[in-house]
Amino acid sequence: MDSSGGCPHAANATLLAKGAAAEVLLPGDVPAAAVLGHEALKEFIGHPDVAKNARHFTALREGRIPDGWPLRTFATVQGMVTSDGDDHRRLRSLVSKAFTARRVEALRPGIERLTDELLDGVEAAAAGADRDGAGSDGADGAVDGAVDLRALFALPLPMRVISELLGVDEEFRDRLHVLSNQVVATDIGPEEAVAANREMVAVLSAVAASRKARPGDDLTSALIATREEDGDRLGEAELIGTMIVMIIAGHETTLNLITNAVRALCAHRDQLELIRAGGADWTDAVEETLRWDSPVSFFPFRYPTRDLTVDGTLIPAGTPVLAGFSAAGRDPAAHGPDADRFDIGRRTRSTTRHLSLGHGAHYCLGAPLARMETTIALRRLFSRFPDLRVAVPEEELPRHRSFVGNSVRELPVVLR
Repeated sequence: MDSSGGCPHAANATLLAKGAAAEVLLPGDVPAAAVLGHEALKEFIGHPDVAKNARHFTALREGRIPDGWPLRTFATVQGMVTSDGDDHRRLRSLVSKAFTARRVEALRPGIERLTDELLDGVEAAAAGADRDGAGSDGADGAVDGAVDLRALFALPLPMRVISELLGVDEEFRDRLHVLSNQVVATDIGPEEAVAANREMVAVLSAVAASRKARPGDDLTSALIATREEDGDRLGEAELIGTMIVMIIAGHETTLNLITNAVRALCAHRDQLELIRAGGADWTDAVEETLRWDSPVSFFPFRYPTRDLTVDGTLIPAGTPVLAGFSAAGRDPAAHGPDADRFDIGRRTRSTTRHLSLGHGAHYCLGAPLARMETTIALRRLFSRFPDLRVAVPEEELPRHRSFVGNSVRELPVVLR
């Protein structure tokens, strides 16, 4: 795997042409596998002999994975993403109360107000950039009035929503985003990886201490109350592990989804006009973005508990396996010969649903919230700025330094 990240789609197509699964090497030359084909991935995720608990990770169990390994947190964090069976059901049930359809819908007015507030800030920043005159003639190649939509809009929207759900005070939020980026990076050095993980635990421990001292109507307070009432239901490591998962999954995925959707719609103006003409809905754009440019490329880890063969590729028991969501989204065997084409009308014509938010027991709990946030974001963004365009060519946008997340690190746009 290319630890420096980059756009995955060309490499995915090459791998898919050879089969639905592939042997890969993770950073540190750790043998692994990736399942990329849509049907193969769907079957693998739901297979009874595939586990999430890292006790099945042979190299880790035998002490061959160092503390500074960049992907270690994905295996060792304690929470529902690394648990199976009764443990998974117990942990998921504790968190699921925050994501019922009623509670998510109750968040809509606040998300709409926050979206408008952030767009006010984007507009003010663009006006300031125009006055400053950085300009297209500048040495840095900047465009007059261009602002970074990712930093000013796509990031703070989901970060503030998940922080308020968890009860994370504002003083911690910026640092938690930086640490989340470091935790999911695959090109990070051992010392940086250890330091980022330790600081993430320290910051979230401080958040938990704050909520214990001043409980509120938030998920962290509820989890602490559960732990206090029945200590064996949720241990300290599980509390912090659950918070880590919620912070990272709760904002990184939606951040990438909003960013990728804006890029896709700006590059395919005909699809944007189709929505404006009433031929499709913003929800169609969200679903097609999830399929066509999944916010997560390769998600770690699952482990076969016995030797399994996937489309001719033997995956030995205990092998760490990556779920290739970005590859599965463009699998021609599932989505047709034009799978690499962005087409928001596809959802109404096809019975095949993408896997970008998971499948089965580990399906993303926050999927309804991510969909709502992104739909509101796109509708209000393009209604307010109908001529919005990306200010630089796609190939010049800096990519994530990770093969886990799939997006760009900056999104300079011109509003008008």
